[in-house]
Amino acid sequence: MQTPTPLHSESTAVQSYLTALQTVITRMATNSSNCKTLCVTIVAAILVVVADKGKTSFTFVALLPILALCFLDAYYLGLEQGFRHTYNAFVAKLRDSNATVADLYVIVAKNNVDSQDKFNPVMATVGGFLSFAVWPFYATLTAILLLGYFFVFQH
Repeated sequence: MQTPTPLHSESTAVQSYLTALQTVITRMATNSSNCKTLCVTIVAAILVVVADKGKTSFTFVALLPILALCFLDAYYLGLEQGFRHTYNAFVAKLRDSNATVADLYVIVAKNNVDSQDKFNPVMATVGGFLSFAVWPFYATLTAILLLGYFFVFQH
């Protein structure tokens, strides 16, 4: 049986693979950022309508996009972290001269750098939610919504 030939970091196939992974990571980061932007826009629009119509009881409708986009943001962040693990694991294999051509055909998220287990999107989403990039933003937005309801709209 023939042993696989190790890859070299200068190879165009290796560079293309790393570029593809980096593109996916960038896309996930952009989607996460877009979730935050969209959330602020939707919540602000709901609050403007609530204030304009004087229907303060509808203020809590703004919690729906906050919850939905918080979940989506955490999901994207979890995927981003999974693909970062894949990127780092490949670079480690490349550094140790263990990367093979077969590795170039696998673009899937990993649970961690050393993991051989199937990627768990639920745990990745939970991890994304617990990240400092997600929960403080949505918690602050929820707090502003509640403060607006109790101290601005009720007077």
